[in-house]
Amino acid sequence: MSAAERPVAEGDEPVRGPVGPSGLLDVLGVASVVLDIEGRIVLWSPQAEELFGYPAHEALGEYAARIMVHEQYLDLVVKLFADVMETGQGWAGAFPIRRKDGSTRLVEFRNMRLLDDQGDVYALGLCADQSTVRQVERDVALSTRTIAQAPVGLAVLDTELRYVSVNPALALLNGVAAEDHIGLTPRELLPDPDAAEAIEAALREVLRTGDPIVNQRIMGRTKADPDLEHVWSISLYRLEDTAGTVLGVAGMAVDITEQHQAAVEAETARRRLALIADASARIGTTLELDRTARELADVAVPELADVAAVDLLDAVMEGRRSTLGPAESAVIRALAVRAAHDTEALDAADPPGQVARYGPDRLVTECVRTGSPVMVAHVEEEDLPRIARSPEAAMQLVRAGVHSYLAVPLIARGEVLGALDLKRTRNPLPFSEDDLLLARELAARAAVQIDNARWYQNARDTALTLQRSLLPSHPPVTGGLEVASRYQPAGAIAEVGGDWFDVIPLEGGKTALVVGDVMGSGIDAATTMGRLRTATHTLASLDLEPTRLLEHLDKITEGLDHSIATCVYAVHDPRMRQCRIANAGHLPPVRVRHGHPPELLDLPTGAPLGVGGVAFSTTTVDLEPGDQLVFYTDGLVETRQHPLDERLDALLELLDDPDRPLEECCDLLLRTLHQPDNSDDVALLIARVLPPS
Repeated sequence: MSAAERPVAEGDEPVRGPVGPSGLLDVLGVASVVLDIEGRIVLWSPQAEELFGYPAHEALGEYAARIMVHEQYLDLVVKLFADVMETGQGWAGAFPIRRKDGSTRLVEFRNMRLLDDQGDVYALGLCADQSTVRQVERDVALSTRTIAQAPVGLAVLDTELRYVSVNPALALLNGVAAEDHIGLTPRELLPDPDAAEAIEAALREVLRTGDPIVNQRIMGRTKADPDLEHVWSISLYRLEDTAGTVLGVAGMAVDITEQHQAAVEAETARRRLALIADASARIGTTLELDRTARELADVAVPELADVAAVDLLDAVMEGRRSTLGPAESAVIRALAVRAAHDTEALDAADPPGQVARYGPDRLVTECVRTGSPVMVAHVEEEDLPRIARSPEAAMQLVRAGVHSYLAVPLIARGEVLGALDLKRTRNPLPFSEDDLLLARELAARAAVQIDNARWYQNARDTALTLQRSLLPSHPPVTGGLEVASRYQPAGAIAEVGGDWFDVIPLEGGKTALVVGDVMGSGIDAATTMGRLRTATHTLASLDLEPTRLLEHLDKITEGLDHSIATCVYAVHDPRMRQCRIANAGHLPPVRVRHGHPPELLDLPTGAPLGVGGVAFSTTTVDLEPGDQLVFYTDGLVETRQHPLDERLDALLELLDDPDRPLEECCDLLLRTLHQPDNSDDVALLIARVLPPS
């Protein structure tokens, strides 16, 4: 037997055997009185005692008309009683009664004739206070009209979660006639099993606890609109009678699909604005090109895409403008790839740093050629060869579940730099026009930062190339000295500085050792450094005293656009076993000797080159075979976090082994002292005195 065929009792309540008493009669306070054929009271209920004011021992055996009827209506009541007893037809009506205390009350009466098994006739009277009856009638009428005309869906379900009452609004919402709801459960009625299960779980919870559920959101489909997912706000309340017996659950359902969609759209807009604000803060934190590209990919994932790649045209990376014809391939260098989860789509992408050629039919080529976005909202298998770099990569994208694709050009100052490549795998939604607008906004903001980083990187590479071309390449042994050196450029976020060193062979087996630092950065500093190095070479060939040489350099520096530099110039004489040193505002060299702790040479500091008018002095230092001199620029020891004296002490501690190979010593000093985020470059020169040959 189906749910719709279950037998029902009066009121459409399924028959389930004995149930608890209803509280409605208690609310009405219905009194029952039985009279014999003469009109004497033979049965008197407790409710009658409460209604009329006479206890049973006073009422039983008395004429009902005397104690139940107002004397004004006595003749009428006697006639009605006689009609009922004679004809057997019941009578119903209302008239005043006088209570024992003398007060009057309007009472509803239902009278009918009774016949027992002996053939004796009796009269049954059912009585209730009319004001109470009218109040119940008004409540029922109000409830009935409210439920029938309410614009929200209303229903009553029994304790077995079967519909017993449904209003027209809910019938319309569910797409099922109200009468066809009766006897069914939500699971049997609704076509969406997930929604039905959610509703029944909420109903069971309310039945169990008695706690109402208010405005719980349920998503699903109904027969009224099976192709569109709706959102409802449901509220559930447990129903109990006056005795506390649980009768079932009353439910209210409101379709809030439009409000929900508006809220979703508002939240999406808020998140998009937050993403743009986040992009402004996170993209372009440095002038490092690769890092800027990674920052763009990090912002795009996972808010906008599951997989993001940032690619630049190789010609743009080399500082050339790139204009592609319709039949030309795009040579692209991958800068960054990011995924929200482990996926084969990462393996299908070009690894950062790799250069790949994409044919003219590829979508990314179309994007950078036209300078316009390319979106494939729903990717089919035949689209993947135009997205992937190879057939193998296309199969990887199939396995990764790529179902939506978007490529947006990176355009800065009117030039197409590359593309932001976006894919969706786990996110079930296809790319939309709103996604396209967001991606274009991100790309536009990031492209300017990428372009700045690109131009800075090109300028820095040029300056670094210039500087390295000006640094010497010296033999490891010269003039009785074993020499090792290092040049460490500043971090990628800083400009190239003007640090330099030099080893200059002189007549008589002598050797000049030079370390200097031009203040400032960039190509100007590197150019000034090259001029000073050339001048030092020329002056050193004249075999000048160190002080005289620095004086000439000071005058030369004054004429170089207000440049200032520090410098240490030393001349080693192996025959005298001495080194003559002059200082122009530079940090003092370190002398390392066997049997002595490393020491900073006590030299007059002198003024930097370019100040002018300040005398320099020469200091003579004894150097025995095995002794070392360590020259360095301030980038090795200066930091913002530590005092200079503390850093110089650290330098001395690292020079505790005079026998350590010089190359190893250079690496140790750079590795230990030079901070990765240091914004200054480093020049390091170590010379060890060799025994006479």
